[in-house]
Amino acid sequence: MTRLASSFWRKSPGAREGQRRSPPSPDTGAALLELDDLSVAIAGKPVLRKVRLAIAPGEIVALTGESGSGKSMTALAAMGLLPPGARTEGAIRLAGRDLITLGDRALCAVRGAEIGMIFQEPMTALNPVQRIGDQVAETIRIHAPRTPRAEVLSQAARTLARVGLPAERVPPTRYPHELSGGQRQRVGIAMAIALRPRMLIADEPTTALDVTTQARILGLLRRLVQEDGMALMMITHDLAVVADMADRIAVMNEGRIVEEAPTTRLFREMRHPYTRALFEASRHRASLPPRPAGEPLLQVHDAYRSYALPRTRLLGSAPRHEAVRGVSFDIGLGERVGLVGESGCGKSTLTRAILGLEPLQRGSITLDGRDVATDPAARRRMQVVFQDPYGSFNPRHRVRRLITEPFHLLDDPPKGAARDDAVAEALEAVGLDPSVADRTIHAFSGGQRQRLAIARALIIRPDLLIFDEAVSALDVRVRARILDLVADLSTRFGLAYLFISHDLSVVRGITDRVMVMQAGEIVERGPTDAVFDAPRHAYTQTLMAAAPRLPEIGQDEPVA
Repeated sequence: MTRLASSFWRKSPGAREGQRRSPPSPDTGAALLELDDLSVAIAGKPVLRKVRLAIAPGEIVALTGESGSGKSMTALAAMGLLPPGARTEGAIRLAGRDLITLGDRALCAVRGAEIGMIFQEPMTALNPVQRIGDQVAETIRIHAPRTPRAEVLSQAARTLARVGLPAERVPPTRYPHELSGGQRQRVGIAMAIALRPRMLIADEPTTALDVTTQARILGLLRRLVQEDGMALMMITHDLAVVADMADRIAVMNEGRIVEEAPTTRLFREMRHPYTRALFEASRHRASLPPRPAGEPLLQVHDAYRSYALPRTRLLGSAPRHEAVRGVSFDIGLGERVGLVGESGCGKSTLTRAILGLEPLQRGSITLDGRDVATDPAARRRMQVVFQDPYGSFNPRHRVRRLITEPFHLLDDPPKGAARDDAVAEALEAVGLDPSVADRTIHAFSGGQRQRLAIARALIIRPDLLIFDEAVSALDVRVRARILDLVADLSTRFGLAYLFISHDLSVVRGITDRVMVMQAGEIVERGPTDAVFDAPRHAYTQTLMAAAPRLPEIGQDEPVA
């Protein structure tokens, strides 16, 4: 079966499309999906252990836990997409029919028609060379091959319009690369609901989305559940995302469901220690000792950057997109500053300009008085930690070589024993044993890879670090440890940093001052707590309203 026959979708913090709605009233009758003592072993290693879970029509159940807990494997088992060699015991019943007993042909008839799935990253799930209308139509054609092409395309267009992509605004003839992240996820949702399946599974569907886009996607999913009476399984590592959306939450750890309860009761009681650990990690704030303002280190003055857009007419000048418009700010020595805003607001363009990777058309960026665009010495004093630590390393090289890459910026890089000492010191600084220097990157977990990325950034002792969505893909407990590490390094070495993230709770816990960016401009700035507690600009207020929220212990309703 093609990837397109399955379907994909995303999630967002209990944020709603428009107003907040009360949760749907699930059908209290027979369950639609039942996992009965489901156990899965791969190559003899148990990955699921006697999982029991039932989801009724119209019900939203969240399956939460850290990476490796078995969440995604549960979803793949329900879809009949386990890897070769997997050994399954127990039962997976959809409307009373055991899916484990079905052959490939029968499972293909079920996928897409009766049960759909939305994966985490829509850009990799969608076919980059196929129009979005054709991709939605493919799901329909697979299950109704005799339907005339015109009717199939018409149904696909209606489905796209239903998820917020009407043809007059987003034509079905567009390709995935022409859409924003939120629009791509809506295409995935359209593929999943094209045949109105009774069961929908969403595997981390909003991890990479900013808070307002995340809110709209979650609101859309909840509306679809209400309208179609579908059962919805939401898979997430973050309790805050489903705190005011899910009817029930099941917490997974090491292949088992360790706690399950209605959402308000689970947050009120949290009987299992693992559930309490996830909750505490979700609201974790790093310890940031007060620091007096230092001398200005990074100075951005009236920065302006625009791009030419594709021509829409033969004559006349090409239209331009103003990505950064007159941005000015300073970061002092040792200061901890956050930058937040939606996708497309200009954060990445500004970051590239600060790193000297993209020229400005107006204004200046200096580090300790040196122009970053023309002076290599200024760029040596800055380093960046990217969002995907695995993608930012060459998988063929060992750690020793990977973390010494910044040495090429130095006029006289250390050699021999001095180089080995620098590697060991950098690894110890981020809490790793120097012996890992001879391993390759695939031997590490996501959190360990991010520590290696920080070690690489630290090895030439920069004055300024830029964290570009550096913890957005990490589990909440791993994220908490990385944030503590960042705060500790800043305190020990007097590092200044610019922390860029769409996760407002993370920015609040790791910065002293925050800037809010919209449409290429800084629309609000100030001390982090002051901006988050009493936002003045309408856009900042929108971000705060869309952010996922955890309930306070002992309260039934989520609070800010």
